[in-house]
Amino acid sequence: MYKQHYSRFLNARPGLLHCAPHSHYYWPDVTREAQLEYWDDSAQYVDEKWGYLFSEKVPYVQQGIARLLNVPDPGQVVFAPNTHELLYRAISAFPYGKALRILTTDAEFHSFNRQSRRLEERGNVEVVRIPTEPFDTFAVRWAEAVASSPWDLIFISQVFYNSGVAAPLPKEWLAGVQRSDTIIMVDGYHGFAAIPTDWSEYADRVFYLAGAYKYGQAGEGCCFAVVPRDVTVRPEYTGWFADFASLAKSQEGPVAYAQNGMCMAGATIDLSALYRFSAVLAWWQQEGLTPERICAYIRSLQHAFLAHIDSLNDARLNRTTLLENGLERHGHFFTFRWGQGDEAAAEVAALAEQLKKQGVATDFRYDRLRFGFALYHNAQDYQQIRID
Repeated sequence: MYKQHYSRFLNARPGLLHCAPHSHYYWPDVTREAQLEYWDDSAQYVDEKWGYLFSEKVPYVQQGIARLLNVPDPGQVVFAPNTHELLYRAISAFPYGKALRILTTDAEFHSFNRQSRRLEERGNVEVVRIPTEPFDTFAVRWAEAVASSPWDLIFISQVFYNSGVAAPLPKEWLAGVQRSDTIIMVDGYHGFAAIPTDWSEYADRVFYLAGAYKYGQAGEGCCFAVVPRDVTVRPEYTGWFADFASLAKSQEGPVAYAQNGMCMAGATIDLSALYRFSAVLAWWQQEGLTPERICAYIRSLQHAFLAHIDSLNDARLNRTTLLENGLERHGHFFTFRWGQGDEAAAEVAALAEQLKKQGVATDFRYDRLRFGFALYHNAQDYQQIRID
């Protein structure tokens, strides 16, 4: 239905069924001209490029993100090359040497998991990780943990990267936060532009981190945070973008910050990714591709995929080995786990390799095999999946 818009990526890899868009989504054709536009604008504006970008290009993408998330003020959106930079900038807002108590889950992406474990090595940082499984009790257990202590930082995904299961919405646990100065962050990377998301209820209190590498369809380099209006942060890890409007003023005395989301900005970055995402946003508007419409199409693909998997009668890939907690809010990928430990991991790797030889690209995380769904799929594509 939408394949014609991805012709360059599809033609570059003929015969491949790419079932890993949750890892790296194909870029639509419109992004190629956007990349060239960045080069041409750089040549035209040279020294004046940053003024042009921050007056024209950045606001357009801020407005697009605000529209997708129903965020009241586009100025709350700040960009960075990756979400990890934004995460650590928020952490650096805590006083140096302060003892920290962090609440999170055991299913966060590698970057946060690695960073939090490294922080624990300081000796004055405690990290409590709530197991996400069993999924049917997680919402209650998470809400109880939130309310159990005056946390400094709360960090949770919108959709867990290693299962596709959607986390409970903030409205289900936010009231339990004991302190007004707790930094609360939701990693929306597997939810943004996939799961219809209305952030207006949380825009004054909760950080939302995401980017265009996955369902934003614009590749790496265009990540962002929605910075809550009621939270004041002065990151120690800061750069000249964080007070862009005051560059011509005296740079002495206490370090000043922008009074909007730009307070979380860093320094010089390659904004070509922002051009690509700008082109994707324009294309979505032209096609009427809202998150609701995109999600409805993906749901139809997921049902077609499951119907095909049913017909295979395989002991490994079936509905009982699918990790889920209600497919109506599930992410845009499926995760199968039929065993645990090294033996199961070896079986997963072998099956992924078998599928690869058939021209089916999946990916796996230890003992979990993942299949993703994209706008450049049609329902009949899944007939290519065979289990010998």
